[in-house]
Amino acid sequence: MKSIFIDTNVIIDFFANRKPFSIEAAILFNYSFNKKINIYISAVSYNNIYYILRQSCSHTETIKMLTELNEWTDTVEVSKDIINKSLKSNFKDFEDAIQYNCAKSLKKIDFIVTRDTKDFKTSSIPILTPNEAVTVIESS
Repeated sequence: MKSIFIDTNVIIDFFANRKPFSIEAAILFNYSFNKKINIYISAVSYNNIYYILRQSCSHTETIKMLTELNEWTDTVEVSKDIINKSLKSNFKDFEDAIQYNCAKSLKKIDFIVTRDTKDFKTSSIPILTPNEAVTVIESS
């Protein structure tokens, strides 16, 4: 079973139904729901997702979505060590540096899924778009 780390933008695509990106995101979450893959996300994703979704949904609806997300995924804590590594990284986007270092802390991640692949150029973990991730999972 593959273990993947999903960047915040893919999660928001799914919950905000941002077409056409939401389609592959939904497939990935369906794989998780059906126990075909393990999905990991960063704890920092929750506040970012809440902020974005809350602009178009009520507090109650947004919390319901985050509760579902919590059931479908495993959350990686953001530790002081992860923050220190992120501060010292050469990532241009600090939030992406946190995402990357959370994924790297697990040692069992097969790949990171993001639409912002250019922001992860220096990653030692394979970086895939949602479409590429679906293809890899379906072929294994």
